Amino acid sequence: MKKRLLAGVITALICGQASAQSWLLTDAETSVEKGNWQVNSQQLKLSGENFSIQQKVLHGGKQEGSKVLTITSKNGLTIALSPTRGMDLLHVNGHGVRLGWDSPVDEVVNPAYINLESRNGLGWLEGFNEMMVRCGFEWTGHPVTKDGVIYTLHGKAGNTPASKVEVIVDEKAPHEIRIRGLLKETTFKKAKLETWTELRYVPGSDSFTVHDVLTNHADYPHDYQIIYHSNFGTPILEKDARFIAPLKSVSPFNDYAKKGLNDWNVYGAPTKDFDEMVFNLTPKADENGKTVAAVINSKGDKGASIEFDIKQLPLLTMWKNTDTQKQGYVTGIEPGTNYAYPVTIEKEQGRVKQLQPGQSTEFTLTYSLLKDASAVQQVEQRVQKIQGDETVAISETPIATE
Repeated sequence: MKKRLLAGVITALICGQASAQSWLLTDAETSVEKGNWQVNSQQLKLSGENFSIQQKVLHGGKQEGSKVLTITSKNGLTIALSPTRGMDLLHVNGHGVRLGWDSPVDEVVNPAYINLESRNGLGWLEGFNEMMVRCGFEWTGHPVTKDGVIYTLHGKAGNTPASKVEVIVDEKAPHEIRIRGLLKETTFKKAKLETWTELRYVPGSDSFTVHDVLTNHADYPHDYQIIYHSNFGTPILEKDARFIAPLKSVSPFNDYAKKGLNDWNVYGAPTKDFDEMVFNLTPKADENGKTVAAVINSKGDKGASIEFDIKQLPLLTMWKNTDTQKQGYVTGIEPGTNYAYPVTIEKEQGRVKQLQPGQSTEFTLTYSLLKDASAVQQVEQRVQKIQGDETVAISETPIATE
């Protein structure tokens, strides 16, 4: 009986391994680099929704050598990410709606051309144009110098090329696509953090999932922080567009944001000299710890939403940057373990987390393109259900001062 059970387990494992095809595009350990590469559902003889996956190596300017990996689903989404830039999402398009924004930075800048310590620790901004950039994992937040160490803006992950990249396609319907990348934040005597990032997408769907696993491979405990800086511009962001989420509390990031508290969740048209306003939010979740935040256009017929788990990402930042179009007209929905204050403040106020030697933690977020009024209404109803009768506590006092 035991032999039959063991044989069954082995058979199941073999079948599971054979149910997907995979391609190793990058591997620093074995010096593998595929460069330009592509595959599609016709080549794989897969039925159902047609799709293609393509990697391109870019040339010219500061994007020389950068790679862009794109999933294209005819009746779903086109998702572009960059293995060169922390596996971050560049832009997503579908049904005439774009998730992303127009940054003055118009190239996929190779991190080799970025000095994170320039402009007093603001060098990160010289490559900032992604729809979603991982801020972390060693630290995140505004730059600060302490004990001779410069903690640059939003950490290093977004400017770390992946050491390993693999593409996996399930052979069984609905043929889920997974793009995995390994990010290493390792420094002699300082850190040995590794993050396996994973993008999961089912062709034809209007949603996709980001699943990251962060591990401390050192022999000592190590702090970590993460903010998923998710950015949206036109056509969703416009005059009278709205931000929605079930919340426990709202507070301004600083004194400048205090001026915008009365209509903090409603956006204005592009406005010169608006600068930026940031609001610290405490999200409210359902009985399973899940919550959702969204930005919706003025007519309520298109938008973008993010579902996440407050046990993993307990805090939420809303970044309101309705400056001119050329300056960067954009809003950020930013689930995280902390707010965007410098790491020194976050540590003082108890929002910096720690991994023990060998310990891992994970983060899962599901992004949805809301293509019509029906999709928008479903998210609005979910927000209302989670919010219930609880009143949002609005404070006029920032929780910290830089």
